Amino acid sequence: MTGTGVTTVGDCRIGYRRAGSSGPPVVLLHGAGIDDATVSWRHAIDVLAEDYRVYSLDWPEYGRSTGDVTHTIDTYVDVLDGFLETLPFERVSLAGISMGGGAALGYALEHPDRLDQLALVDSYGLGGRLPNALPWKLWAQVPGMTEFGKIAAGATNNTVRRVLDSLVADADELPDQFVEDVREKLMEPGSIQAFKQFQQNELSFNGRVATNFVDDLESLSVPTLLVHGEDDPLVPVEWSIRAAGRIPGSELERIENCGHWATRERPERFNEILLEWLPDDRRVPTSQYPKAEIPGLTRASY
Repeated sequence: MTGTGVTTVGDCRIGYRRAGSSGPPVVLLHGAGIDDATVSWRHAIDVLAEDYRVYSLDWPEYGRSTGDVTHTIDTYVDVLDGFLETLPFERVSLAGISMGGGAALGYALEHPDRLDQLALVDSYGLGGRLPNALPWKLWAQVPGMTEFGKIAAGATNNTVRRVLDSLVADADELPDQFVEDVREKLMEPGSIQAFKQFQQNELSFNGRVATNFVDDLESLSVPTLLVHGEDDPLVPVEWSIRAAGRIPGSELERIENCGHWATRERPERFNEILLEWLPDDRRVPTSQYPKAEIPGLTRASY
């Protein structure tokens, strides 16, 4: 079964995509900027749905979600907590990319008893400084430049590739579908506003970040997988290497010829890694998991 749904979390209406009708639940968290539930997870959702119940949500003011919130990792942890409370499962597995990884990690540290496993992909929250993110923040300080820049960037597929060049290993090699997904997001009215606010709240002008869980990693009790593109120009691969050395029993997979968007730059390799990490013995009959329908779920395509 595939479809979309909307649920209420506090003052937010959270849109999500759902796929799969049997197996353990897996919740996917997208990143910041030109992203939503489908952009990062387009290829992973259908693959996972063969053996898992998959939920991929839009953060507030991304995709189909609305809500006037303070865009910080702390806020997203609270939103995630509220969203998971609407699902008919006592425990889930979480996978988050970039900003979504930071939120997933923050949640795992606060609520380890609610998680089976945790996957952090090119994750935020594993270090103290992001110097290569500064051009994005500086651009956002000029009145009107965010709006002008996103329209100019989305003018053609070639301009979209130039924007993505600062995030991926090789923009010229990106599949057309990926480029078109990003272009569609750039052309949506109001997109990137949430990212602009997140930058203001989380990133300083010297590159220091507001959220850094490094000192808490040794206390993380959830089985954790770290996946990182070897050529990530935004979040240093060294962050995940260090984290793997501190998180008890964690696993690290580094993907060659891959930048910050592992789920879309190298989808086949990423999905292989994720499926190998989710053990076969957890793919149990549907009868062992609740069959409750989620309020607000529709069968429309996302």
